[in-house]
Amino acid sequence: MSGDPSPRLPERDRPWMMRTYAGHSTAKASNELYRRNLEKGQTGLSIAFDLPTQTGYDPDDELARGEVGKVGVPISHRGDMAALMEGIPLGEMNTSMTINATAAWLLALYIVAAQDQGVGQEQLQGTTQNDIIKEFLARGTYAFPPAPSMRLIADMVAYTVEHVPKWNPINICSYHLQEAGATPVQEIAYAMSNAIAVLDAVRERLLSAPEGRDTAEQVQERMEAVFGRISFFVNAGVRFIEEHAKLRAMSILWEELGRERYGVQNARHLRFRYGVQVNSLGLTEAQPENNVQRIVLEALAVTLGRDVRARAIQLPAWNEALGLPRPWDQQWSLRIQQVLAYETDILDYPDIFVGSEVMDGLVAELLEGARAEMAVVAEHGGAVEAVPYMKGALVDSHRERIRRIESGAQVVVGQNRFSESEDSPLTADAEGGILVVDPTVEAEQIEAVRRWRSERDQVAVDAALAALAEAAQAQDGRENLMIHTIAAARAGATTGEWARTLRAVFGSYRAPTGVGEAAPSGDAELTELREEVARLQEKLGRRPKILVGKPGLDGHSNGAEQIALRARDSGMDVVYEGIRLTPAQIAASALQEGVHVVGLSILSGSHRELIPAVIGALREAGVTAPVVVGGIIPEQDVPLLQRAGVAAVYTPKDFDITMIMRDIVELVGDGDDRSPGPSPRPPSATAVAPIAGNGSSANGSA
Repeated sequence: MSGDPSPRLPERDRPWMMRTYAGHSTAKASNELYRRNLEKGQTGLSIAFDLPTQTGYDPDDELARGEVGKVGVPISHRGDMAALMEGIPLGEMNTSMTINATAAWLLALYIVAAQDQGVGQEQLQGTTQNDIIKEFLARGTYAFPPAPSMRLIADMVAYTVEHVPKWNPINICSYHLQEAGATPVQEIAYAMSNAIAVLDAVRERLLSAPEGRDTAEQVQERMEAVFGRISFFVNAGVRFIEEHAKLRAMSILWEELGRERYGVQNARHLRFRYGVQVNSLGLTEAQPENNVQRIVLEALAVTLGRDVRARAIQLPAWNEALGLPRPWDQQWSLRIQQVLAYETDILDYPDIFVGSEVMDGLVAELLEGARAEMAVVAEHGGAVEAVPYMKGALVDSHRERIRRIESGAQVVVGQNRFSESEDSPLTADAEGGILVVDPTVEAEQIEAVRRWRSERDQVAVDAALAALAEAAQAQDGRENLMIHTIAAARAGATTGEWARTLRAVFGSYRAPTGVGEAAPSGDAELTELREEVARLQEKLGRRPKILVGKPGLDGHSNGAEQIALRARDSGMDVVYEGIRLTPAQIAASALQEGVHVVGLSILSGSHRELIPAVIGALREAGVTAPVVVGGIIPEQDVPLLQRAGVAAVYTPKDFDITMIMRDIVELVGDGDDRSPGPSPRPPSATAVAPIAGNGSSANGSA
């Protein structure tokens, strides 16, 4: 009736910030890509850094081999950051940086680049991900042990709240937890537990400031400001109704935490603010065109309900399970956002789920489960101390997800059901529908960073790094490391030098793999595989032994962990030392352990360089065990790997891990009957991540 209130909003809502997660090859090439994307209607930047930058290595470091410019842009010093931001007005731009272990360093470079543009740090707007706990759990781009890593985060948060007040210094990142197999309950609980650990560390940092600086009331005022600057970076899977309920539950818990634990009263500071990249784990190599509709449906989870709508969205590209997306692929993802925002009526209404019994019931269910799991984390001593527990729980959840896909209980269209398909024109070009990074980029970047070092003021650099080391070593830990980090950036230090200085003080660290913590499988479906392994053991005279290796800097270990877990559950001895190994380290371990087969996992696109290097190191050490490889490996690269001596290649379309293990058992058994050494076999399955997201995704990064 004409007198009834309108169901529409008085004025249509403004769209969310639209980003495209991008960066590759060089700072100059990435700058050109960013400027083109902004011209196409993108309203914010989302920077993908390469793995050496993310983990604190220069391009000429041994561990950077094969990784430079692959999953993002290499940034080694302030000159690179200036080139990356050339022609982009940093006083107006909102920039998201998917960076964690080296977040303080990259923000320092950004501040220096802005100052060189005449823009003060107080004007800068954007976000650094800066969430190290989830790196220990799910993504692997950590650089320092947990305690000093938390100090860096606390220092950065304290610094930005005072000096860069428009900046979000940390994104509590549940995105990668879901990519590692987290259930919605786990994703909520571990993200909130992580936030508690960060906020408690910041509060302690503020309280430990030099005596007399702040009163208790001033510290509380600063904590309110800190709470208001904390944002989240979430995931959204294809079960978009439940995923939306998850966001409503997170909003409720966040407000509760603010009021009850931290005494926050300002309603604006209590808002649950988040950005999102929708799910990459569910993107498939098989029939990749299906990924387009998956991405659209997942975007509904974070846009349909006004009360918890995302503030910023970046969508993956349809081909991320194949390799790096091209600019055209990223444009397609941007256009999806623009159609949602400008052609549909999604922004015309108040929250359409208010009063929904179904939604309220789902939210209550998730809240109950999340609170119970948060209590378990607290019993372990909080998020930092509970890293081994949470890692083991994620590995178990991922194993259960894979089991459902293998059995058909969880349908993946085009993968385990409706797999008949016409040839796709989307992947018909010579590169297979992906971006291939010029192999000369790495050599050029090595030359460039060496030239930078030779031309800078070395005395100034040495002095700045010495001051950084002294502040890091101070027993009271009161001096804020951001101040010295910015000074080192201004002096011309490099990413690797900054990280190496802090590693010398803080030490190194290897995160738990979760394989040892995961419960043994009682799955009856493994009975036949166990019998095959037992027969092989009798033939060999000892239990068959597999080494699962992650060469290079690729930290996406979820699939490698599942291979190690399935091998263990089938009765094999497993050598799995986690991520970030050099070819020489893998060869030495294989020799010492006397393994029968080596399985290598790479999702970062560095397989062309690293796999032959590992095989060369193995053969030089006298190890003749066959080598199998899994990862995001384009079909056109398989012959190259076979010529290098790879016995079998597995990619995301090969989702049945039990079948992979049978292949490996047969390979080892055949090898015992013939002269040692690998025998090339036709490509088969993936020992890495079934239905894996690209290592470049923000995720994934990235």
